[in-house]
Parts: sequence; structure tokens; C-alpha cells
Amino acid sequence: MRVFYTLLMALSLLLTACSQTPPPKTMVQVDLKRYMGTWYEIASLPAPFQKNCYCTKAEYQLQADKVSVLNSCRKDSPTGQLRRAHATATAYPNSGNSRLKVTFFWPFSADYYILYVSPDYQTAVVGTPNRKFLWILARAPKINEAEYQQLVALAQQRGYSLEHLHKTVQC
Repeated sequence: MRVFYTLLMALSLLLTACSQTPPPKTMVQVDLKRYMGTWYEIASLPAPFQKNCYCTKAEYQLQADKVSVLNSCRKDSPTGQLRRAHATATAYPNSGNSRLKVTFFWPFSADYYILYVSPDYQTAVVGTPNRKFLWILARAPKINEAEYQQLVALAQQRGYSLEHLHKTVQC
């Protein structure tokens, strides 16, 4: 089942990489050392592999010239079975570390664009270049409504259609 989940995730993200739409504006520079650690999903335009996910989070760890990625969620309820997907990410040259290629297993990879990171690295907005998938992230499982609305507005400014934006239930 874990292999199926990983394959489905990789395929979904691979399909997002094929796009004719100009990519959204990303951060000029991202300090990867500060970006490392745990990020909780506050809301998303969820990818198919995230269906019925609760308590979604991502953990990043810098390892030489790559980033180790561990995505996890609980299926079907906040107490459901824990699902995990491991990946590695590398920054595109001359992207200021704001455009990453995430590989779940060779040859399946997808682009991950860091659209925004707050100056204190406590919130972030990440999306795919074709604007089909988006994640609003925070270092804590919850953020205040005003801050959330600012991040939503930023995503809209970057060209994301948010009619299907889904707030994530966190544990």
C-alpha cells in the first residue's frame, strides 16, 4: 500500500510539471537552513494523493546539496493510519533556492515553488508552476485568521484559483 501511495503521489506531481502557463513569481532568495524543520499544512489545493488526509505536515532536513523530505498525514480521520512519503529535493541553479525539484523515486519528480516565506520563517506559501496545487504552511498547527487571509491573498496575487482551497484539520 505504501508503494501505491508513493507512486500515486509521484505521478500526480509529475503531471503538474507539464504546463503551458507561465510560472508564478517565487521568492528571490530562500535560506534553506532556516527553511528546514517541520511545517504544518494550514490549507491546500490538495493533490489527489492527499484525499482524506488530516494532520498533514512536511519535515525537511538539509543533507549536503540535497534536502530530505518526509511528508505525512493521517488517512480518513485525525486518528487514522499514518501515511508517509519520502523524497529528496534539489534547488534549481540560479533560483535563489526558491524553485526545487522534488523526487519521490527515480524518474518521478515535480517542481515545488516557494512563493513566499515570512521574514521570520514561520509561514510559507508553496505551489506548483501550473497553479493546480498549493500549500499554505506554518511552523505551528494553527495561525490566526488575519495572517491566514494575508497568505490566501498572496496566493491569489500569484494567479492561483482558490475556489477549492481546503483548510486542513490539524492534530
